Amino acid sequence: MAADRARDSRSNPALWNPTVRMEERPDGAILIWQEDPLGAYPDRLNERLLHWAEAAPDRVWMARRGEDGDWRKVTYAEAAARVQAIGQALLDRGLSPERPLVILSANSIAHALMALGAQHVGVPSAAIAPAYSLQSEDYGKLRDIAGQLSPGMIFAEEAAAFAPAIDAVFGPDVPVVSVAGRVEGRETLSFDTLCRTPVTEAVQKAFAATGPDTVAKFLFTSGTTGSPKAVIQTQRMLCANQEMVADCYAFMRETPPVVVDWAPWNHTASGNKVFNLVIYNGGTFYIDDGKPSPKLIGKTIENLREISPTWYFNVPVGYQMLLDAMETDDRLRETFFARLSMMMYAGAGMSQPVWDRLTRVAEAAVPGGVLLATGYGATETGPFSLMCTERQETAGNLGPPARGVILKLVPQGDKLEARMKGPHITPGYWRNPELTAGAFDKEGYYKLGDALRFAVPGDPARGFYFDGRLAENFKLDTGTWVAVGPLRATLTDDMKGIASDVVIAGENRPELAALVVPDYDALRGLVGEALDDDALLAHPTVRALAAERLAEHGARATGSANRVMRMMFLSEPLRFDRGEVTDKGSINQRAVLRERADLVEALFGDDPRVIHPATSEAGT
Repeated sequence: MAADRARDSRSNPALWNPTVRMEERPDGAILIWQEDPLGAYPDRLNERLLHWAEAAPDRVWMARRGEDGDWRKVTYAEAAARVQAIGQALLDRGLSPERPLVILSANSIAHALMALGAQHVGVPSAAIAPAYSLQSEDYGKLRDIAGQLSPGMIFAEEAAAFAPAIDAVFGPDVPVVSVAGRVEGRETLSFDTLCRTPVTEAVQKAFAATGPDTVAKFLFTSGTTGSPKAVIQTQRMLCANQEMVADCYAFMRETPPVVVDWAPWNHTASGNKVFNLVIYNGGTFYIDDGKPSPKLIGKTIENLREISPTWYFNVPVGYQMLLDAMETDDRLRETFFARLSMMMYAGAGMSQPVWDRLTRVAEAAVPGGVLLATGYGATETGPFSLMCTERQETAGNLGPPARGVILKLVPQGDKLEARMKGPHITPGYWRNPELTAGAFDKEGYYKLGDALRFAVPGDPARGFYFDGRLAENFKLDTGTWVAVGPLRATLTDDMKGIASDVVIAGENRPELAALVVPDYDALRGLVGEALDDDALLAHPTVRALAAERLAEHGARATGSANRVMRMMFLSEPLRFDRGEVTDKGSINQRAVLRERADLVEALFGDDPRVIHPATSEAGT
């Protein structure tokens, strides 16, 4: 049995064993928490960086491939020295919470050092999605962000690429720090020069002056429903959250983690949880310049054929792409699982076919398999809040709350709205007291806007399932409520691999319809012809299979609120600058419906692109 295996076995890593309590109130609200208190944590995250610089100075903290293919590595001792030098340079320039550091470029060692250097001396940083500078047509969201922060310095790894956005958005008095190139007509500082700044006593005094309430950084929400919001991240949030993580992933205390990670640091999942768990536990972070896309997945595969992670995070579509390679690439599979203790997915729901494939591959590589799990949190919660560490047969269980977290479930119709309290919760939104006040209830619980349901009714220790984003749910014209989140996951599963995601439409309509994001690789494998995207989506074989699977979906449905009656493949990619999708790949239901209103109308008309469950010719 797996439970009898040695504690260091990949199939049985050291994890928490939570004792979960529940209180039901007379008003219907339910409180859930772990009985054991959260352990002690530092006042500031960089205490852990300095600790490892002393305890393991030559251990690699971070590595990234250079243009020659070799890994460029920075040890903990080197990192601590450069962080303090950068901190001195920022103090010399008068940066402060009112004049923070803005980071425009993607993940890199220099990006990491700049952020930690600012944090070390009490200067917040804000990592901004590079697409706001490089893909936007009008820089609208970047301009909103600049207005909220009034930055005192900008970091851009390759200055020339970001120069148009910088000149369009930021005042001429804001200097730029770059690794390569310069922004003409603007003071441009060399990153290497900052790293050589002589350190004075001012750095130690500034570091000592920071504490739990110090603003460490700002993280911006995706802005899919309006302007991006600057979520305050305090040192208390970061440190408490990492102690929660370390309590749950206890194996990391025994063996420092090794991660190979591509996810953007402007998001909380990697920018907070993954980035900081490496520092907290003295691990090594290999920056993966790949991405779950046809053009960049090769880089991820190359890295994972060489580096064996101990803990691995990806979005479901990323796992799907890795599986396509793992099932035929023995070296990739062997290296990936060589010392892996846990796989985590987030960012979107994992379809059951991907779950089953990944489970089979893991069990073939490791006797007893490797834990595949997910959790729950938000930018405003650190993010780590719930985590499932019990083996599951199906995807989706979010687990119980972490130590120190109080989960409050409040009845909203037939749903339970999730709210939270704990040291990992943001104090609010920067320079926006009205938005902050509206984010918390009268007892100080943060309102997440999501619904959760018990995995096993009445037993919080068995975990919870996501039950929809309350703002996404809508009514049919019959007055019947539609729980959009679970239905999206169900329909994606029912498409059996030909769809990577779906968007549900039908508000104030008599029936439900869906805009479907196609999996082009699966469809091309089905057709066996080299066709362009439009011809592929219109191919009779594709339409017939989609109609068949839509009919099977309808046959399993129990009513109008969970039965999609028509669908259309999306032929145009979702747009980041319109808020339809994040750079992590998550789709925003409301934004897609807003931006594709013409397609929604077409769905409910007699457009020939619409597929009905009857036959492949329906709607033509």
